[in-house]
This record gives sequence, structure tokens and C-alpha cells, in this order.
Amino acid sequence: MTGQILVVDYGMGNINSVRKKLAQSNCTPLVSSDPKAVASADKLILPGVGHFQQAMENLGKLNLFEALNEAVLARKRPILGICLGMQLMASHSEEGDARGLGWVEGDVVKIRAKDPLKFKVPHVGWNQIAISKESALMKGIPELSEFYFVHGYYLKHAAADEILNETEYEEKFTSAIEKDNIFGVQYHPEKSHDVGETLLKNFVTI
Repeated sequence: MTGQILVVDYGMGNINSVRKKLAQSNCTPLVSSDPKAVASADKLILPGVGHFQQAMENLGKLNLFEALNEAVLARKRPILGICLGMQLMASHSEEGDARGLGWVEGDVVKIRAKDPLKFKVPHVGWNQIAISKESALMKGIPELSEFYFVHGYYLKHAAADEILNETEYEEKFTSAIEKDNIFGVQYHPEKSHDVGETLLKNFVTI
């Protein structure tokens, strides 16, 4: 299944980079904030860069909560959350003490490094992923592949069967999730060269 991919534009996303990377996969996504378009999309990408509370407020102002729930929970359309977009899928975040979409278990918490000289916050740069389970999203991506990260918060207490990737940054944290049609990655595939392109191609064909 391919179908039309819609990138949700709610004013917080790295949309141009995502669109450019998808174009390398011969995919031309629709970019929209229209609730009707979101609700009827074949596949969705929820990008995100910035503050959790502000992102949730933006989604609310655009009347996108019901549209997203219709597409993802009712129609079971595949969705890929990127960075903040993945965090928004959780139930709550410390960043702004805000409620999330509640699609997956866990809370979003700040990275608190015990050795802040060695492990700076935010976590910025290349880091390896360990693949926790088989997934169509990981097809052709070797174990311990490196992806590009930029984040000061992470998803904690994700259900074990929903964890797709884990990454070490002083301590192990969940760096990707998969629950039925819901996928999320803490890293940025649109900034991760060939391995990121492979991941996006995989999502396009899910």
C-alpha cells in the first residue's frame, strides 16, 4: 500500500526537510492543516520541532484532534511521528505540564544527565539505535545504524511491546515506537542521510 501521504502542518514541523527527503523516494506528499484532509489521508507524517505545550495548543486551534483520532484510531491509517511528533503521541509531557494525544503509553520527561559535561542537554548529534523487534519500518536498516538526534526530552515508561528502537545516551532510552498502525521516531530520518531515506521509503510502502 502506498496511497497519498499527508504531512500535518501545525506550525511546528521541519516540513521542508521532510518533504525534500520524501521526494528522494519518488513521493510527493500533501502538506496540509485542513482537518478534512487529515481525517481522510491514506498515511500521515506528524513532524515536530519545538515546545510540547505549544504544539498541542496549535493542534487544538486548528481543530486537528478529532481529525487525527479519526484517521489514526478509527480508520487505522499508518502515521509516523518524528521527534516532537512522536512525543505528542504520549499521554503527558513535563514540558509545559501538558496532555498529549494519548495514543501510546508513557510520559515525556526531560533528559537529566548525571554527567552534564560529557552528556550535554539537549542531545544533539549522531547516535546508534538498537532494534528491539521486527518491523516493516526497519527493513534494510542494520542493527546499530546511526541516526541524527536533536532533543531535550524523551519518552519514558513506554510499554515494552511498543518499543521499536532504544539508544544509549548515558542511559538507555526509547528512540522509536510501534503500536499497530502508529510509528514514532525520536531521531530525524530527514536529516539522517541514506539510512533515514531507507526508513522513510519503508514507511511510504507500509
